[in-house]
This record gives sequence, structure tokens and C-alpha cells, in this order.
Amino acid sequence: DGLWKAPHFEKMLYDNAQLLSLYSEAFQATKKPLYKDVVYETIEWLCNEMLDESGAFYSALDADSEGEEGKFYVWTEEELKTVLKEDFDLAAAYYNVNAKGRWEHGNYILLRSMDDAAFAREQDLELPNWIQSKARVRETLMARRSERVRPGLDDKALTSWNALTITGLVDAGMAFDDDRFIELALNTGNFIWDKQRTDHGALYHSYKGGVSSINGYLEDYSFTAQAFISLYQATLDETWLKRADELLSFSIEHFRDEQTGMFYFTSDEDPPLITRKFEIDDNVIPSSNSSLARALHTLGTLYERKEWIDMSLTMLNNVKAKIPDYGSGYSNWAILTLHEVYPYYELAVTGPEPERQVMEFSKTFIPNKLFMGDTDDSSAIPLLEYKFVEGETMIYVCVNKSCKLPVSTVAEALGQID
Repeated sequence: DGLWKAPHFEKMLYDNAQLLSLYSEAFQATKKPLYKDVVYETIEWLCNEMLDESGAFYSALDADSEGEEGKFYVWTEEELKTVLKEDFDLAAAYYNVNAKGRWEHGNYILLRSMDDAAFAREQDLELPNWIQSKARVRETLMARRSERVRPGLDDKALTSWNALTITGLVDAGMAFDDDRFIELALNTGNFIWDKQRTDHGALYHSYKGGVSSINGYLEDYSFTAQAFISLYQATLDETWLKRADELLSFSIEHFRDEQTGMFYFTSDEDPPLITRKFEIDDNVIPSSNSSLARALHTLGTLYERKEWIDMSLTMLNNVKAKIPDYGSGYSNWAILTLHEVYPYYELAVTGPEPERQVMEFSKTFIPNKLFMGDTDDSSAIPLLEYKFVEGETMIYVCVNKSCKLPVSTVAEALGQID
């Protein structure tokens, strides 16, 4: 709601996936512990509540249980006192079990209004002691909540939403240098490639109970291509770029309108419709066209494939006049614009363990960058050609294929970024 008090209690995979990326980048930029906590708690929830044994993530948890909105998540004061006992007073102050947190039917939404450090100061507590107490409160409440009737689970897995989750997990893994998140993302990436692809290279849209169904939409291809590019950024395994390449090539063949340069939402392999629509405006998820344009631009930059970059910029030119009038409806297009109007840093690392330098870079917020790396001079990426030196770590800061003198440490490379 407008007060940021009462949420819509339905939990959507695509929201949480994008919030992983947002909070990870916010932590890179600010180093606020709260943002890291949000990421880790969100991934814990994803693994506990939404993860299928196949490696895919389910779509949503209902808002209602037992016919009441939010019943699974809200608390009465009496129940909190009974469950928390001597921890109640501090928990009530922290979570606003008062007029501010009161919702309806005598229930309270557990609502934080200050960070842990500020709360500890207000209560005259040592911060480590409060963190320990808060963890105990959370564990107690989670155990009690587990006894309640659970909200319904939408247990289908959608390719597009899983792809957004891959990107979010990669962003988290890189921001916090946590291999567990990268491993989760790899598992989901392999699920899409192994389970959601047909013999001739098309994607399925949905998966449930071991059955893949529904011919894929443009968002399945665009989000998955971006996710695979993200997996390359984290692992420097060019297998993921080759897979993204296949998906984008398929999209060009089966979704592109030659006249406008934009891409239809449905494939030409689907049954004929009265009209095929273009999805252009960014909404609660990025539009399939903006996402595809970014993927074409990124892979075109990596492979120096000018025709793909030109396709991407044609798409951007089709909408750029609308961006100033409705920025939030074209925010993903605006990120693509960033690559063109500000220096787009191509950060190339060669040496024994280039992925470690990439993770070191990721401690710093660099919004307009593209990682690439090689361990043995075998990369298919043109910019990496002739940059490998046996046994040496070489880091190149490049813009438009023009590179500064190589350095051996991330700190030196960061000094070369304006």
C-alpha cells in the first residue's frame, strides 16, 4: 500500500528474482548490511519454499490461506506474547506491535521501521547481542508459523521467470562472492537447457510434474539468453555464450518482424493469430523486446557481431522518443541506452584464475560493464585474442575495443575506470 505497510501477500517468483538483483547492486553501491540480509533471506526462502527437485523454481505462493488474506503471515499480540515469552518486549518494539503495525481483525503485520544498528542504539543494546536476539526471535516465529495451514502453491515452473531468477542468483553470487548462489543458478540454467528445449532448438514455456508444455514466448528466449550471458559473466564458461547465441539466432528466425525490426511475442511456429503483438513497454517484468535488445547488444559486443548490435539499436531507436515521457515504462530500454551514451567498460581478464578477478571486481558497483576472461588463449571472444601470457594475470580495461595498458591487480584496473 501507499504507506509501505500492508503488502499484497501473494509471493511471486519474478518479483523476488528481480529484488535479488536490485538489493545485490544496492549493496555493491552502499555496503548497507540490511541489503545483504534481504538477499540472503530471499534466497533462503526460494530454496525452502520454491525449489523443485529438477532445479526449477515454482511460480507463486497464494495470498490467502483458510480463506483469509495474509493469515499465514500476520500475528495477534496474544500469540506473540505466548510464543516469544521474555523476548516479546524487544520484538514488539522492533516489529511495531503497536498502532503503527496494527492491521485488521486484531492482527499485526511485523513491520520494521529502523535498521538493526539504530534499533540497538535506541534500546541501549550492543549490536551483536541484538543480532543474536533477533535471530532467536525469527527462529521461534518461523517454527510456530510452520504449524499453520500453508498458502496454496502454484507449482508450475515458467521458463521466463526461472531465467530472471538465474540472473538474480548470479548477481547475488557475484556481489557477495558466494559460490552457493552461482551453483543454484547453474542448476536452474541446466534445467532450462536440458528440460525446456525441443529437439529443434525451441523452448517450452511451462514445466510441471515432469512435463514440459506450451511453445515458448519471446520472453522465454530473451530472459534466458540474458540469464545465460550472466552465467558466463560469473563462470567465464563460454558454453553459456554459445547457448545464448543459439537462442538469439532462433529468436531472429522465428520472432523478428523484418519491417519494423521488432520481435513478436509469439513464434511463427504457433497457430496463426488474427494479429501478433509486440511487447514493448516495461512493466512488472521487463518487456520481451527490451530484454532481447539488451541480449543482442551484449552478445554482439562480446563477439563483435555488428549486425546484432545494429538490430539492438534499431529496436532502441523505435522507442527512444517515448523514454522521457514515461521513464518507468522504458527503464530496461534506458539501461541499454546507458551502453551507448556512457563508457561501456569491457573488462578482460586472462590468467590462471580470471573468475577470481571478476569476483574481486564485483565488490565494487560498476553499472556499465561487461566481463570476459580466458585461461589458455582458446577463447572465441575477439577482444581476448593475443592477450594471454602464460602464468601471468593480465587485466585490460577497454572501451569500444580500445584498451588501456594491462595491469595485474583489480585495484589498478579500478583506477583506470573514470
